[in-house]
Amino acid sequence: MSGTERAGGAGGDVNVLFVCVQNAGRSQMAEALFRRAARGRHEARSAGSAPAAHVHPEVVDVMRELGIDLSGRVPRRLEQADAEWADVVVTMGCGDACPYVPGKRYVDWELDDPHGKDAETVRALRDEIGRRARALAAEL
Repeated sequence: MSGTERAGGAGGDVNVLFVCVQNAGRSQMAEALFRRAARGRHEARSAGSAPAAHVHPEVVDVMRELGIDLSGRVPRRLEQADAEWADVVVTMGCGDACPYVPGKRYVDWELDDPHGKDAETVRALRDEIGRRARALAAEL
């Protein structure tokens, strides 16, 4: 999916929204890893079209290995205001439930849901999200 390109130049703040269905796995990892990669240059949020009650334990465990604690995070519902706030919206399996706002840049990351997967699988997914988050932060 493509939209109008909006990316800040060197040093320009860009708001990035990471969206998945439950906001309990992929989008939580992406927000945290993007924040780390952006080092304060850009802002990030995450949300879900049908949020879970808590971040998946397997996600909390593999993120803790990187020194990132997601245990206190609470999945939140995606609101129209989130999409309006964002310059870039990164979707991860939320399909038509993700709102479309003209003039925003949309990027779709096709990634498996980590829920219920073994640690090795979740770790590989985390590492792939980390690569993509670092690339996006560097590009912006």
